[in-house]
Amino acid sequence: MYATRFAPSPTGLLHLGHAFSALTGWQRARASGGRFLVRIEDLDRGRCRPEWEAALLADLAWLGLEWDGVPLRQSSRGAAYAAALATLAADGLTYACICTRADIRAALSAPQEGPDGTVYPGTCRGRGHAAPGATLRLDMAAAMARLGDIAFADTGTQPGEHRRDADAMVDGVGDVVLARRDMGAAYHLAVVVDDAAQAITEVVRGDDLRDATAIHVVLQRLLGLPTPAYHHHALVRDERGKRLAKRCDARALTAYRAEGATPTDIRRLVGL
Repeated sequence: MYATRFAPSPTGLLHLGHAFSALTGWQRARASGGRFLVRIEDLDRGRCRPEWEAALLADLAWLGLEWDGVPLRQSSRGAAYAAALATLAADGLTYACICTRADIRAALSAPQEGPDGTVYPGTCRGRGHAAPGATLRLDMAAAMARLGDIAFADTGTQPGEHRRDADAMVDGVGDVVLARRDMGAAYHLAVVVDDAAQAITEVVRGDDLRDATAIHVVLQRLLGLPTPAYHHHALVRDERGKRLAKRCDARALTAYRAEGATPTDIRRLVGL
């Protein structure tokens, strides 16, 4: 059965871009007779707020979106993430990193940006895991030596098969963070483990995350998890062409609701 998910982080209010993504996923699920799930990505306990979680669920209900089952909360999934990390560690694919952001900048004469931010120079590679509380990174070179080139199917704005060769993953993506000292699992690991747990068959999300998808396919293959299809949709942008972010309070759904907008008005604003 078709299944997709909308997975917001309760670190701010939902805006028009979130509405577009949620509506797109919901429409695709209902057109397929499938499931539309909600996942609360609340790993960052320092920034997540219960009032923002309540607000985002209220906004989704106001839009007329009914989700299947109880929302999954990442804050309750620590055991599943720990098991995945243990599998990767046993295969010799992770290492502890004690570098700060300042250390990383200092080690790079010409920083290169990848889908996970600045490509890590590998300072701590080979350290092992004897650094309690350190960040855990994926040894991308070791991973790609095992996997070779990867590919995923996209049904969104750039439909077709998207391939990434092993060298590009090592040089252009690097050793991504899998677990942080302050919040356990990091985004890339958590989303892969949770998509498998929720039996997601198609991930619906914005074009800005297409490059991150290659990281997720790597982790899926290393962990023996299924790779869903991906539907990367266009982004909602402001008048200057800049994509909307959570700090765009003027575009928050709560602001539109307070001004008397209807769910139909929101659909019209985002082109649906």
